[in-house]
Amino acid sequence: MTIPFNNEDIMLKTFLLTAALFSAATTAAHAGATGFREIAVPGTDRPLSAALWYPTDDDGKTELVGANVVFLGTSAVRNAALDGKRHPLVVLSHGYRGNWRNLGWLASELAARGYVVAAVDHPGTTTFDHSSAQAARLSERPHDLSRLIDALVADREVGAGIDTGRIAAIGHSLGGWTVMALAGVRVDTERFAADCKVNTSPRACELSGELGLDPTSSERDRIEGDLHDPRIRAVVSLDLGLARSFTPESLAALHSPVLVIAAGIDIGDMPADLESGTLARGLPKASSDYVLIPDAMHFSFLQICKPGAAALIEADTPGDGIVCEDRGKRTRAEIHSEVTDRVVSFLGKALP
Repeated sequence: MTIPFNNEDIMLKTFLLTAALFSAATTAAHAGATGFREIAVPGTDRPLSAALWYPTDDDGKTELVGANVVFLGTSAVRNAALDGKRHPLVVLSHGYRGNWRNLGWLASELAARGYVVAAVDHPGTTTFDHSSAQAARLSERPHDLSRLIDALVADREVGAGIDTGRIAAIGHSLGGWTVMALAGVRVDTERFAADCKVNTSPRACELSGELGLDPTSSERDRIEGDLHDPRIRAVVSLDLGLARSFTPESLAALHSPVLVIAAGIDIGDMPADLESGTLARGLPKASSDYVLIPDAMHFSFLQICKPGAAALIEADTPGDGIVCEDRGKRTRAEIHSEVTDRVVSFLGKALP
């Protein structure tokens, strides 16, 4: 289901269509290979591990990136040189206890179409760092992405390949919340606490204390502060959580282009209507688009699982094998293809 533009926005639609045609040459499939490198963003108490995908003319040996015993990887030339051109930048934010590999499939597809793409591990809420002190600093998640952009732009080689006027952010789950805050949406912890008493979304409400979203938290002033990065020109949310923590006023005032994609199959703790639906209803219709993928689950946006991966996970951690389930008629690869097409089309219009 898609929220249409209003009738009075026909001129805006015409402009966006023209812009998309104009920008097609810069977002078409890249003729060369995809380069990849891992990078570190220093910080006194919050160092960041990150990954970068980008167009390259290097025809060196490719290898699988982001693969492990559970998930498939993607093909790239490690530490290849950038192709010497300027490209739009897309930064990615993973979900709760995820990591930069989770959206590697999308990063690889975008890099093949002429984007520089960077993803970061958020301390405290990543696979490799469960620090409760860092997890409670939810306001640092948007700052992580801003710091990542700073580091990339400052890098002599990478910075020369980035068009700083064309930067977008994409996030899945808690990463969807992260990129919306980065775009300028504000939080009201008291409103969220009150909403959780009425419209309980188990996963989102249960995490409020751990993430510092409780109105009694010492982090309240920070999480309710301005987390906006004005360099972000467009945002994509993939089945986000914690949408009901956002203030209606800040949602209505956000005029940057936003694509909201929701998973139609409810796994019992993050109903699309209460999460992505809340976000979409609050955003200006003229600059936002809402897509519900009926046969997608929350974890359909992760990497593709290897055969037998679900059983392997279940044997180690019963219940977690769900990350490899989709439960629809289509494969995860087919769902990824639809998401990629929608994201590429959206970015082509939003970053002309």
